[in-house]
Amino acid sequence: MYFGLTDEQLMMQDTVRSVLESECPPLTILEQLKTTAEMVGPWSTLSEMGVPGLIASEDLGGAGFELLDAALVAEVGGEGALPGPLLGHQLAMLAIIGGGSDEQKERWVPSLASGERVGTIAWAEPGDRWDPNSWTVRIENDRLHGKKVHVPAPAPSGLVVAGTAPGGLAVIDDASTGVEFRDFDGIDRTRPLVEMRFDGAVAEVLPGGPDAANRLRDAGCVLLAADAFGCASRIMRETIDYLSEREQFGTRLTQFQGIKHELADMAVELEPTRALWWYAAHALDHIPDEGPRVAAIAKAAIGDRAMRIARACVDLHGAIGYAWETPIHLWYKRIMFDRAFLGGSGYHRDRAAELAAW
Repeated sequence: MYFGLTDEQLMMQDTVRSVLESECPPLTILEQLKTTAEMVGPWSTLSEMGVPGLIASEDLGGAGFELLDAALVAEVGGEGALPGPLLGHQLAMLAIIGGGSDEQKERWVPSLASGERVGTIAWAEPGDRWDPNSWTVRIENDRLHGKKVHVPAPAPSGLVVAGTAPGGLAVIDDASTGVEFRDFDGIDRTRPLVEMRFDGAVAEVLPGGPDAANRLRDAGCVLLAADAFGCASRIMRETIDYLSEREQFGTRLTQFQGIKHELADMAVELEPTRALWWYAAHALDHIPDEGPRVAAIAKAAIGDRAMRIARACVDLHGAIGYAWETPIHLWYKRIMFDRAFLGGSGYHRDRAAELAAW
């Protein structure tokens, strides 16, 4: 039995990787961050390639791929510190595909799949409430009331999927009325966040209910784990390249035994987790009873390991690792985002234990 990626999946990753390297390499991202707060990245190019619609069915204008394929793109996005709305858009698509009626899917998914419209999700609430059971935003007479925080910034004409009490989902097709936006100074500036206060915003309930919200959280865990894995892989490569150029006492730093051991420990810690998020993505599509637990484990384990690796890599850069001029902080901050978004590692370890009946 073959447990690797197909040639098509590898080609997809290579194609996305080449787009990021040509249109928004890390040094270009740094320059943009110095001059503007708006980071859209190569969205139009990715849309032409069909990336926004990977997980939509072909009859709705998508490619008909699976969650693993979306996660493979997320991995490359982490490697390249991809700026823009991909994460929120993927989750909004999954929310409608997994929780919407046939009519709702036909109305919203094609424009999202083409990239013509950009979606996002409003998930967390004040007080670090990530769990759908803890949501307090209410919907009355098709109008939303309440507040959401840590929302991936929506596009001006975008679509927002908001979590509602008790664990449901609702779509705001027009956020120009009944919604107050406030900028939030998040750690990862390649994926800006906002706060949203709903004061009678018109919304439409997705009939999938709490089951759809829970499936969406599980899928989000896999996408974040894949992104963090890509970040950790890239920050290690950047560190090895840097240390290979630096010398002390006439010897390159990569030749010192202590540094060799530390780099080897990082690789040994990270590489086995590749199979973890691959399996979690596969399980959510094909082994639904197993998927939620493995997704929670992947989010917690990879988030923690990637964070440890990022800290070690910054230290190995010395003082320059803390400077704005080097792009190393892009992956460090991105890992911090991935580890925190949709709930921290402790929350997901508790979920995994509960799902395993421990």
